[in-house]
Amino acid sequence: MTVTDFGAFVPGPRTEIPPSGSGTLDGLTFVVKDLIDVAGTITGGGNPDWHGQQEMGTVSAVVVERFLQAGAALVGKTVTDELAFSLEGENEHYGTPVNPRCPDRLPGGSSSGSAVAVAAGLADLGLGTDTGGSVRVPASFCGLHGWRPTHGRVPMTGVIPFAPSFDTVGLFARTAAHLSAGGHTLLQTPPAEACPVRLLLAADAFVLADPEAQAPLRAAAARFGVVEEIEIYGGRAAEFLEAYTTLQGLDIVRSLGVFLGSKPRFGATIAPRFEGARALDPALEPAWRAWRRDMAARMRALLPSGTLLLLPTTPGIAPLRFLRDADAGRFYRAALSLCSVAGLAGLPAVTLPVATLDGCPLGLSVIAGPGEDEALLALT
Repeated sequence: MTVTDFGAFVPGPRTEIPPSGSGTLDGLTFVVKDLIDVAGTITGGGNPDWHGQQEMGTVSAVVVERFLQAGAALVGKTVTDELAFSLEGENEHYGTPVNPRCPDRLPGGSSSGSAVAVAAGLADLGLGTDTGGSVRVPASFCGLHGWRPTHGRVPMTGVIPFAPSFDTVGLFARTAAHLSAGGHTLLQTPPAEACPVRLLLAADAFVLADPEAQAPLRAAAARFGVVEEIEIYGGRAAEFLEAYTTLQGLDIVRSLGVFLGSKPRFGATIAPRFEGARALDPALEPAWRAWRRDMAARMRALLPSGTLLLLPTTPGIAPLRFLRDADAGRFYRAALSLCSVAGLAGLPAVTLPVATLDGCPLGLSVIAGPGEDEALLALT
């Protein structure tokens, strides 16, 4: 790492590509998570054994081409947690990017490098992926705007599949205007007019936040003019967590099973996660898929067009670097319970940098109904 790059970029010469067109992103720069194909590079996925089995790419992912054609310049590929299986932002092989806002704390993952590059002012926009929070968590930790689109609205062509029934391409920006411009470029739709909305606050989600984070997050939510407090878990937050981890794990084994069978090297915190996924009983899947369908239907009914839901993005500020053992377990249970709501239902979400605690950022998430991405981007 140099003083100026915060460890955000993959090792080796910086990947730079000039714009191929002109449009709404003229003059802006962007970075790309090393899970997304860029022509002339190997998509390494944050793991040396995966990197060693790949060939040089000849075609960039659709999302990269859309940015280049809209006038943005690519200024680098960024570090990711190994094959996206983490929320911390650590990588045992390539280093942990430094959170520019709180250098002694984690940057968040798995889109760690993209978040850090944008937060440090090294790029205007950052492309990442979000399966269970991998854009929203680092955006919250680094004080950024972050967007996870409706599942299926942004093409995944040219992106390493991780858990395809949850995977999305997501976006980081320092400003709402840049998030909107980048988001509409990915969606290939014009900006929407900001319209009056009905706002709901997920009271039982705020209970999952750290005690010291609840007051500033609730104060931030109140500034939006919340009209009604509701419960989204119905006393069953543990079911959301179990449904997510089970269905994600079975998805992972289907997507990456051949690679996992080659006995690749993983970091000490990542290896047990893949082992746990491989140990899951496929017989569990039908019941949890039915649970997911019911849950998604409830969320769609709760969020008709014009209604938005507010909840904490993460339990609190970024944990100190090298999170381990019981502390890691507590963080993951709360963070995945919060982030799984949008993922399980396939809904769009933005996280907004609304507060600070002990000088570090706190993010508030806003979830909309399916396909309501334009309304979310207009809100920011």
